[in-house]
Amino acid sequence: MAVALTTLVDESDRFLNAAKIPDYCPNGLQVEGRPQVQRIVSGVTASQALLDAAVEAQADVVLVHHGYFWKNEDPRVVGIKQRRLKTLLSNDISLLAYHLPLDVHPEVGNNVQLARLLGLTIEGALEPDNPRSVGLVGALDTPLTPADFMRRVHAALGREPLMVEGPGLIRRIAWCTGGAQGYIDQAVTAGVDAYLTGEISEPTVHIARENGLSFFAAGHHATERYGVQALGELLAKRFAIEHLFIDCPNPA
Repeated sequence: MAVALTTLVDESDRFLNAAKIPDYCPNGLQVEGRPQVQRIVSGVTASQALLDAAVEAQADVVLVHHGYFWKNEDPRVVGIKQRRLKTLLSNDISLLAYHLPLDVHPEVGNNVQLARLLGLTIEGALEPDNPRSVGLVGALDTPLTPADFMRRVHAALGREPLMVEGPGLIRRIAWCTGGAQGYIDQAVTAGVDAYLTGEISEPTVHIARENGLSFFAAGHHATERYGVQALGELLAKRFAIEHLFIDCPNPA
């Protein structure tokens, strides 16, 4: 089976409500390839490694969370940008990218998918007064020590998280995938026992320690593998086409 590229893009944009969510990059079709789609390759970032793997897999579309053309980036098509775009264009492969729309979606979003993977019950938004809140707040199925929760995260993501250990059991937790260590203050305000994100900064440690909060940096890449997979699977089922997720390991 095959589907028209325009149909695939329109459905993705509609499903993710992409036009209504302000972002730091264009969401949707970033590079146009062949007009018919039989096979999607998905991945976290449109790196050269992913593009080369997509060419090898004979993909028609590369679907990612981290695409191109970010706000304030150098617009010149030189260096790695030239090589990446050349790979896509010379192989007639489209690039479809969704950043914030894929973080916040209530079904296939990164944060919802991570909650399912870690056994977290979602209670609401990390910023309840912000209609565009990205992070979530929820509860564990059973209270765990910080060390036991770290082991759960390690087993689920295949990557040992960096932990700042708080003094008590973890019952309620806030989380936001990717590079969202800056939301730790909102986690403190929410009164949770722990906060999990992808990255850590120097001040994050002090904020966690001085507020009695457990903190986990589980990897920007590792925490954001799952939304794009869920979206790829949904599109494959909807249009009876093929989908292959390719993970290009990233320690960050």
